[in-house]
Amino acid sequence: MSTHEVASAPVAEHHTSTGLDNTKLAMWAFLGSECLFFGSFITTYLLYRNRVLDGPTPHEIYDIPFTSVSSFILLMSSLTMVLALAAIQRGDHKTMRVWLACTALLGMAFIGGQVYEFTTFVEEGLKISTSVFGSSFFVLTGFHGAHVTVGIFMLLALVGMSMSGRLGDRHEGARKVELIGLYWHFVDIVWIVIFTVIYLIPTN
Repeated sequence: MSTHEVASAPVAEHHTSTGLDNTKLAMWAFLGSECLFFGSFITTYLLYRNRVLDGPTPHEIYDIPFTSVSSFILLMSSLTMVLALAAIQRGDHKTMRVWLACTALLGMAFIGGQVYEFTTFVEEGLKISTSVFGSSFFVLTGFHGAHVTVGIFMLLALVGMSMSGRLGDRHEGARKVELIGLYWHFVDIVWIVIFTVIYLIPTN
């Protein structure tokens, strides 16, 4: 094989004994560690949600219909993420960029709803320093909101890479979109758990 053929040959992925490439395995390991963090915050909230010595109680401030709509918006972003991956797997970068942008916009809408909710709670007297209930609520939901924000930046970075031609060919591009998609789906699934624990499970 000539030197030119060697230089132009595609770079092989490094697979582990599980059949997954290293980057995908690293992403799964990262998400596994994130489960521990969210698990600890959720447990803390469950322990302290009824300890309201000062300020409003959960029954007095939670707006379940509003948060339900916000949650639906975030869950719909998982569908647009799947459509983006399907588009790049077909080699359709333009459609992929549209769906990635839609996913990012839905994520922004969710964050906007969360900011509105936080602002309303503060106006009604619930702050992170008001009670252990307030502290556990704001830390848990704020930690998740930070993850959604990071995901939005990653989605926009994918769009930028595609527009500048740095996303790679169909195979490499699909691999990158799939990795970010794993993170995004994880964030959505975690919110389902958080929404159920905070808003749907009745307090004492």
